[in-house]
Amino acid sequence: MSVYRPLVCLFRHGTAARAWRTLTTWSPVGAAFNARVHRRLDIFHQNVGLFGVPELSCVEGFEVVQDRALQETQQLVEEACRCPPGVQTVEIFDKLSDSLCRVADMADFIKVAHPDPSYREAAERTCINIGTMVERLNTNVDLCKSLKDLLDNEEIFSKLDPETRRVAELFLFDFEISGIHLDKKKRKEAVNLNVKLLDLSNQFLMSCHMPNRIEKRALPEHIHQHFTKDGNYIQIGGLNADAPDDLVREVAYKVFLYPNENVMHILEELLSCRDKLARLVGYESYAHRALKGTMAKSPGRLYSSEIVSVLTEKDFEMMREMKTKLNPRNPVSFNNMACWHVVFYLCRFNIEPSLYSPYFSLGACMEGLNGLFTQLYGVSLLAEQPSVGEVWSEDVRKLAVVHETEGLLGYIYCDFFYRPDKPHQDCHFTIRGGRQLEDGQYQLPIVVLMLNLPHPTRSAPTLLSPGMMENLFHEMGHAMHSMLGRTRYQHVTVILFLSLGTRCVTDFAEVPSILMEYFATDYRVISQFARHYQTGQPLPQSMVARLCESKKVCGAADTQLQVFYAIMDQVYHGKPQNRSTTDIMIDMQKKYYGLPYVTNTAWQLRFSHLVGYGAKYYSYLMSRAVASMVWKQCFYKDPLNRETGERYRREMLAHGGGKEPMLMVEGMLQKRPSIEDFVNALVSDLDPDFETFIMDSEG
Repeated sequence: MSVYRPLVCLFRHGTAARAWRTLTTWSPVGAAFNARVHRRLDIFHQNVGLFGVPELSCVEGFEVVQDRALQETQQLVEEACRCPPGVQTVEIFDKLSDSLCRVADMADFIKVAHPDPSYREAAERTCINIGTMVERLNTNVDLCKSLKDLLDNEEIFSKLDPETRRVAELFLFDFEISGIHLDKKKRKEAVNLNVKLLDLSNQFLMSCHMPNRIEKRALPEHIHQHFTKDGNYIQIGGLNADAPDDLVREVAYKVFLYPNENVMHILEELLSCRDKLARLVGYESYAHRALKGTMAKSPGRLYSSEIVSVLTEKDFEMMREMKTKLNPRNPVSFNNMACWHVVFYLCRFNIEPSLYSPYFSLGACMEGLNGLFTQLYGVSLLAEQPSVGEVWSEDVRKLAVVHETEGLLGYIYCDFFYRPDKPHQDCHFTIRGGRQLEDGQYQLPIVVLMLNLPHPTRSAPTLLSPGMMENLFHEMGHAMHSMLGRTRYQHVTVILFLSLGTRCVTDFAEVPSILMEYFATDYRVISQFARHYQTGQPLPQSMVARLCESKKVCGAADTQLQVFYAIMDQVYHGKPQNRSTTDIMIDMQKKYYGLPYVTNTAWQLRFSHLVGYGAKYYSYLMSRAVASMVWKQCFYKDPLNRETGERYRREMLAHGGGKEPMLMVEGMLQKRPSIEDFVNALVSDLDPDFETFIMDSEG
């Protein structure tokens, strides 16, 4: 076990700013995240490089690690082609996957997160070069033959353990969907299309987060303060959904989502390329190619429940009444209820977020997560001081995840604070997947969580709204999926949505994170950590009650929105249509969403999930249904039960993608759910009669 250097020990040496003057005592992890850390310039210790990779202490190091990975790849390919069929074949393939992914995954993160443009550009070049190699390998006939020889040898293949067999089948699946069966000319065409898709995907992802500009004089002066000023222009980089002023939200919505012809072309070229690739390798559409191997299997009947539509109308009516109550001078009718109203009023039913924030300091929330994981899994979060050059920004925190008997499980880097240069969307990245090493040790997983929380002030630590707290729990669910997974092979460790391989079937990937949202809105969990950052007083039970109740309200509106997103994603990746993506979106919105389209907007150009979840966005709904069933059947009665937590880890988290998702779900629920079960689970969450909150006084 490594020697830990807890961040809180810095208080004694004066390298951290003073903690906030409080009347309460925080745990080490709570104190670490409630402190404003200012690291001194350290000239006595060597720069260890990003994530402890020495070569990445400078930009030129990307080329070094890339070339080393490519050389190792060539050696492993030759070894695989010489190797007789057996378990060694799969082990070599997994080494090959690990060698490439360790470089590509890290570069994929750095290209969007590093504040230095030179690092981002070097990382982007590395992603393209490694991605190109992957696509070539996926059409390498000799390499595929070495794997197929194993799968065709029934005597040897049948003696392999289930995880090894599954990994072998997944590797072969990658070859098949890449066009290994095509002739040489068409295989080359498939490689070229895949390489082009890598570039288009990167362009689209970057454009999703770019701000739009508008001249100052075009906006009322009193709202300028809510946006970033740039000379004679105002920059708008998001929807400002939390802004109380309706006009601010309206302006942000209309400007940020204003169509960009260049980005429109990138998206339409991306969809066209995907369709060409799918048809080239023998699929009816890209959706058919993407869904092969998932729990959904193939594109089917698009789901749009009448029950959801009826409940959604009630939700919108409730929002209209709420807006009229809060702003009686400007009442809202159905005709002028707009998209920029929804998120704001959805978050404010029965609660005012600003009243909750003092009880949800970042330190308190991290204490809550630490306590939850300790009770469920015997796992603790320990804050460590990063070494010189290990992190890309001074405010990034490092956590060691430690099990009470197993020791160190892995590392989580927390990039939690807003920076203009980072993506505005909360997300997570797998930097290194776990796997069993030849010497018996385990390659520890490394992940990054990226949020956009407000910076601490002189008078207060970072304070989270209820929505921010829930997002933190969601993203930490992804991280713990990686930490608690113990797969033999890196190829089926946990989650990363690259063409290099989704190491967990997408249908299942969001279950651990969505399940964490149920914990985040359970009164028994909230009561354990929500306390005022100054006085230490717990969140009053009446406020806990209102917060938990608020999560049951207007759920239909959000579900309908997710159904709309999922349907449009399927249409975009289905049979090509001779019309623009905006025209398709307008048509789908009329059919499947309860609010009208806003003229001269194109929100699909900000929908970054079209890259990572292309033709698979429905998986958010699938994952939510599974998480709902697991919560209600297993955790609802006692969300802090250690036995249930251990069973959840054993049945669902430990396997990564090394076991069929439906088998994991079946093991946890003790039944194999049907499509009707999934739909019923979604609808039951919208039923106001289902009580997720029970006050002790009512029991």
